[in-house]
Amino acid sequence: MGKNILIVGASGDIGTAIARQLLEAGHQLLLHYHTNKQIINELCKEHGEAILAIYQADLSNEQDCKRFLKMLEISIDGIVFASGKAYYGLFQETSETTMDEMIQLYVKSPWLITKQLLPKMISKQTGTILFITSIWGEQGASNEVVYSAVKGAQNSFVKALAKEVAPSGISVNAISPGFIDTKMNGHLCEKERAAIFKEIPQNRAGTPDDIAYMARFLFSDESSYIQGAIIDITGGW
Repeated sequence: MGKNILIVGASGDIGTAIARQLLEAGHQLLLHYHTNKQIINELCKEHGEAILAIYQADLSNEQDCKRFLKMLEISIDGIVFASGKAYYGLFQETSETTMDEMIQLYVKSPWLITKQLLPKMISKQTGTILFITSIWGEQGASNEVVYSAVKGAQNSFVKALAKEVAPSGISVNAISPGFIDTKMNGHLCEKERAAIFKEIPQNRAGTPDDIAYMARFLFSDESSYIQGAIIDITGGW
């Protein structure tokens, strides 16, 4: 029997690809989304009984996050944090409101969700926690300073929590994507995309499935000795 896995951000391109791979592997899913319910409805039509619950919440809002936490009543064996949004702009022009929203979305909400679900995982001596971070969390990017900072915070959280909960049989890891062909990069023109591809040794964008295949592996028994890793999937970028 598969695991009960909560996917935070299941309606995004990467979240949806991960959901499909985990469903194919025989797991049952709890799906969180913010605004794009159409994708969630499609997953439900395709996989009916394997979808245990659907939750809508804006996790960049502290009160909505707390409302979401109250809804999590089903036993959960694993979590994927795949939600997010980009923010582009000069750091000195970034508003405090935007900073607060990005910190809540990428840092505090995942902390609170993990904090609530961790005790039951510890009591069962098993669990899997997976973050989808970003190459910018390691390398940093101009005009994406806040995004880079919160992704770096996720990487540090993964490395530290992994050491703390490893004795309890819980794995904590992250996948760090490079340039992936998703709606988040849809603002780039063809000239800008071509310039990025020149910097990538494989000369192409990655796909959501490139991330999803690794996520599926990290929820398998074969990955049991991988702990506290930030796994780059960047095409060599």
